[in-house]
Amino acid sequence: MGAGPVYGQEVVLTAEVDLAEIVRSKYDFDVAGHYSRPGIFQLTVDESPRSVVARKA
Repeated sequence: MGAGPVYGQEVVLTAEVDLAEIVRSKYDFDVAGHYSRPGIFQLTVDESPRSVVARKA
C-alpha cells in the first residue's frame, strides 16, 4: 500500500518497507529472458526539449 498524495496541507508521510518484497519482485522482471531480446522489447526515450504548455490551433 502506498502513502499519499495529500493535497491542501503539509503532512509527513511514512511507510513501512518489507525488504523480502524486493527479492520477490525480482521474479517479475526477467532480465535474462524475453525482455532482453531487442526484437520483442525496445525502449525509446525522447530527450528533446519540450514546451510545458501545448496550444491547440
